[in-house]
Amino acid sequence: MFYISKILWGLAEPSTLLIALLAAGAVLLFTRFSRTGRWLVATAAVLGVIGGFSPLSTWLILPLEDRFPRADLSGRPIDGIVILGGAEDSRVAAARGAHALNMSAERMTEAAALARRFPDARVVFTGGSIEVLSAPTYEADAARHLLSDLGIDGERVLFDRQARNTAENAHYARRLADPKPGERWLLVTSGWHMPRAMGLFRKAGFELEAWPTDYRTIGPKDAWAPFASPGAGLHRLDFVTKEWIGLLFNWLSGRSDRLLPGP
Repeated sequence: MFYISKILWGLAEPSTLLIALLAAGAVLLFTRFSRTGRWLVATAAVLGVIGGFSPLSTWLILPLEDRFPRADLSGRPIDGIVILGGAEDSRVAAARGAHALNMSAERMTEAAALARRFPDARVVFTGGSIEVLSAPTYEADAARHLLSDLGIDGERVLFDRQARNTAENAHYARRLADPKPGERWLLVTSGWHMPRAMGLFRKAGFELEAWPTDYRTIGPKDAWAPFASPGAGLHRLDFVTKEWIGLLFNWLSGRSDRLLPGP
């Protein structure tokens, strides 16, 4: 199921569909269906401009990023911290023997700051291999070296190398953490990913408090700001569309109790 979902999404993401429309139209221009070809090329151009320059993807990401505020860290102490993988470029890290982070790097830096702030809290990192066409490398291995170099004692961190998606993150993290009633656990992941993650963790029986990070907007003030480059707009459109499709699938399949989980 994991591999099928990866392949299907690779074919269905907006930027891929735009390229497919453009390529199909270009081919048809040299056939007796040239009129259809012109229509496809024009459609791809219009959709590319809308997706690449307009704030469409910002309108889609704002409800996700603003859904969960950060937990109030006063009061009872924090007993544990769960870090979701996705910030590590484990393939580059393994090949270069160096730390390699992507645009979600704040997942790791915020988690390390929390771990230092709450030295008695247990830490669980969950992230396995997501490669489909290449030899597997593991997010947990890259995270182990990074957290150690950031001053987090490896003895207090439990690493899950099996999870390949968020549903598996929830399953394996709960198994490793074995949370007790009354404990306070924080979930560290991207703000735009927090609703989907929370829905899956709750369904897995693991109640956590949100610590969103890796924000891509400053808030509602960004709602009408265009993108400076089409690549940036289409990149955001790709991953935020995936989030909404994931939310819908999890709700319809019973893996989450709500379409858009909230606090």
